[in-house]
Amino acid sequence: MSTLYDITPRITEKLGVWPGDTPMTREMLCDIAKGDTVTLSSLHATVHLGAHADGPNHYGKDSATIDERDLDFYLGPCQVIHVEVERGSRVGIDQLPKGDIQAGRVLIGTGTFPDPENWNDDFAAIDPALVDHLHEQGVMLIGIDTPSVDLIDSKDLQSHSRFLANDMAILEGLVLKDVPEGVYELIALPLRLVGFDASPVRAVLREI
Repeated sequence: MSTLYDITPRITEKLGVWPGDTPMTREMLCDIAKGDTVTLSSLHATVHLGAHADGPNHYGKDSATIDERDLDFYLGPCQVIHVEVERGSRVGIDQLPKGDIQAGRVLIGTGTFPDPENWNDDFAAIDPALVDHLHEQGVMLIGIDTPSVDLIDSKDLQSHSRFLANDMAILEGLVLKDVPEGVYELIALPLRLVGFDASPVRAVLREI
């Protein structure tokens, strides 16, 4: 049986969200422990929660919503790469391993956002030139183990803009620290949230 790596952080009320965004809360409407016939909950949270897929309309006017994205972006061969990068900096082309990219989806582990329940602002992001470079090699999706492909103080969202220009998909908030480098099958399907700008995903990697 193939090994599965769950690369999704735990969704609890302790999970950090972007400053000013909506943290996760759960409302218990019914509870078997209190004598109700069923347990029933409501969830209130940002759609950019934990491991999530950005919709192009999150960073591009009149662009596709998350429910309009082709699921092929989020399902298929994927290469995991770990890089050495300083906090608060961007991952560049020079930090990629030598040789050709081996899959159409690339997940980048930076180690700069180590605990999803303890937010730190100085996480690493992706250099816009790296987005273009990977697009030229046939990559359709890039994921990262930080809250964003741009730095926290970015106003012009240069990397997001290159994803939009190249029609590439984004996964953010992944947990990659325990995943060895290599090629896997990625399964990270967004919910069919009509009109929304993102969706949480249950992202897993399966050995192939």
